[in-house]
Amino acid sequence: MSASANIKADLQRRRLLFQISFFLLFILAPPLDLFRFDLTQGHFYFFGMPWRLGIDALISGDSTPLETGLNIILFGFMPMALIVALFIGVSWNYGRLYCGWLCPHFSVVELINKMMQRAGGKHSLWDKERLPELQPDGSQQVPNQKFWPLTWLIALLFAFLWSLSLLSYLLPPFELYHNIWNGSLTINQFRFLLIGTCILFIEFMFARHLFCRFGCAVGLFQSLAWMANDKALVVGFDKERSALCSSDCNNACDNVCPMRLRPRTIKRHMFTCTECTQCITACEQVQARNSGKSLLHWVQNEAAVAVAKGGRLPRDDAEPTEKPPPDNSEFSHEKI
Repeated sequence: MSASANIKADLQRRRLLFQISFFLLFILAPPLDLFRFDLTQGHFYFFGMPWRLGIDALISGDSTPLETGLNIILFGFMPMALIVALFIGVSWNYGRLYCGWLCPHFSVVELINKMMQRAGGKHSLWDKERLPELQPDGSQQVPNQKFWPLTWLIALLFAFLWSLSLLSYLLPPFELYHNIWNGSLTINQFRFLLIGTCILFIEFMFARHLFCRFGCAVGLFQSLAWMANDKALVVGFDKERSALCSSDCNNACDNVCPMRLRPRTIKRHMFTCTECTQCITACEQVQARNSGKSLLHWVQNEAAVAVAKGGRLPRDDAEPTEKPPPDNSEFSHEKI
């Protein structure tokens, strides 16, 4: 493998480190009081300190309406406005970077994708055809039915972990953990965990990327901001070397995309791209065997405008750029 391909592989390892770190933060934030809303006390905790808006003080007569109004503006509206502005600014320039590099849901999506591919040769139960056994790095991965029990178990464990974490953002975490350990959950706690685990298990097993594409409001707003900026970071396709796609490739960039996108098409067809760079890494690994460079790479500014307006050309430069590159029939598969 070439040095550049190693760099791309290192990029995926760094992305995995970011995902693991943020997932741990997502789980540990409530017990560490980094951020949570306590329903029993009626206020937020932020970095270990109570975060109150002063409404209780107003009701008890310990604060004036003016003081309470200033508290609401300073500690309520302004922090939220800053967070929203920062979020939109990042999305404007980098798209769904949060999804691909931090989101604790998307990291589970990718994990279960890999497990399903090991078990059944497909990212999803709904895919009609298996993915190629030849991997971008040149290795072979033969599906093995023995991985199915582990796949179901991982989906169930993460569904429960997600449900428990969500509930810990609303109730005192250590009281909740104590009740679970001693089998003394209240009826409402038990119902929340049971229903939440069931819903998330079904979603993880059957509709992971569908939720990311069509059901996630956070992802939708990132995509809308990104699509409004033609100069934003986007995956670009080197049309001058497009013939290399058919020389020794089984649509590796399409096969690895967790959102079932085709990275060589125009930007508006990549509306839900998470900037995970898996397509770039896959192309780099394939082209390393040809002593060449990746045909896919991140571009910004004027180069990104060309992608937004004209798109990445398919394998035949004579074909209109609006059309996605044709699949190699031997390896083609239909995606949802």
